[in-house]
Amino acid sequence: MEHNRTTNAANRLDRLPISKFHKTTLLAVAFAYFFEFADINTFAITAPVVREQWGAEVNDIAYVTSTSFVGMFIGAVVAGGLADRLGRKRTLTWTTLWFTLWSFACVFAWDLWSLGVFRVLTSAGLSAMTVVAVVYISELFPSAKRGKYQAYAIVIGICGTPATNLVASAVVPMADWSWRLVYLWGTLGVFFLLFVRKLEESPQWLEARGRHAEAEAVLARIEASAAAEHGPLPEARQPRPRGPVVRRGLGMLKDRKFLYPTILLSVLWITQTIGFFGYSSWAPTLLAAEGVSVEDSIFYVALTTVGAPLGSFLAAMVTDRFERKWCLVVFGLVIAGSGLLYGLTFTPVLIVVFGFLVNLFERGYTALAYAYAPELFDTNGRSLGTSIAYGLGRLSNAAGPLMIAGIYNGIGYEAVFMFIAGSWTVGAVVLALFGPATRRQRLAADAGEQREARSAPASS
Repeated sequence: MEHNRTTNAANRLDRLPISKFHKTTLLAVAFAYFFEFADINTFAITAPVVREQWGAEVNDIAYVTSTSFVGMFIGAVVAGGLADRLGRKRTLTWTTLWFTLWSFACVFAWDLWSLGVFRVLTSAGLSAMTVVAVVYISELFPSAKRGKYQAYAIVIGICGTPATNLVASAVVPMADWSWRLVYLWGTLGVFFLLFVRKLEESPQWLEARGRHAEAEAVLARIEASAAAEHGPLPEARQPRPRGPVVRRGLGMLKDRKFLYPTILLSVLWITQTIGFFGYSSWAPTLLAAEGVSVEDSIFYVALTTVGAPLGSFLAAMVTDRFERKWCLVVFGLVIAGSGLLYGLTFTPVLIVVFGFLVNLFERGYTALAYAYAPELFDTNGRSLGTSIAYGLGRLSNAAGPLMIAGIYNGIGYEAVFMFIAGSWTVGAVVLALFGPATRRQRLAADAGEQREARSAPASS
């Protein structure tokens, strides 16, 4: 093996069976996701109490919400650069600690201004952790199976949302100050540190940085663990000749191979963010404004969220079996249709049914997108490209609530859901017309590993 040239990291990882190493990595990322999903909703849960205690206006709450999405954009882009410079594992650790630290600071907020600042910093960490986790799983799991395990991480992680709702319902009514405990709950993500010693740095990142000896050491440990668990490993495919190395950093924007998927994925995340947060943030409010009681509207929306973890599980079932691009297109169109029908009915059963379908397919869509996005870049561009696109999606929601409020006030209730359906439809059409297919590449890698396994079954 010529360490000064390549360690063949991608092919060596692709031929590994799923082992204890992968499961530990999955559990660690799912744990971080759990508190990301938990923490992202804490302000929305505590806002009514905070508004009452501090005499805040609705516009003040909206301002904090909008600036939080600006924080998400900044966090995502910064994390993309840091993950390329410092490594995937280290950046994942630091971003998780960052959002838990600022969630802890929220416990001690003394007015809405201080809470808003702390929430912007928390949101930056939440978004940063997400994009690094997406890249981390993509680079450590075999290409033929990474989509399924990306979705499994979200199945576990998304349970943080109902768990937080339950915690909040128990602690908020306890006392005037007890809403602060909701933010304390969000800080439990700090226990991610318990997993850190068991995680490995991405060998693909080490290889891309020219740190071949370290990449070789990591690969040797992973392979030894897999061999001890599953027996002798097949030979890895030989690496293909690599093209010219593109300059790292924002200079990559000059390269079409980097710029094209970045623009495409930006459209995907912008339409997803406006479509999903437009629906989830406004559904209870708009139902109540149209005459449905507040209690009933909250109850209906709570029932629909049951579909969320089921949607991630559905994505796990289809993501590696079919072309991810077309799964995203189908899921997007189903969400558009279900969201539109949700807005056109006031029958309780149909509200729950169509809302359930929106949550089911949206969480599936997100899981599919988390697996699809990193596949459109090489190792050098993967972190930055994924983070820019994801960050722009989050940034779009700084304006999304204002657009929806304007549509509701200017045109009406049904028009809001037409706009949301239109957003999902635009994303689906753009992806259908311009999105690269990735399944053939994954199948080729898997077939290659199987051929190597048959030709050299006793190699390790």
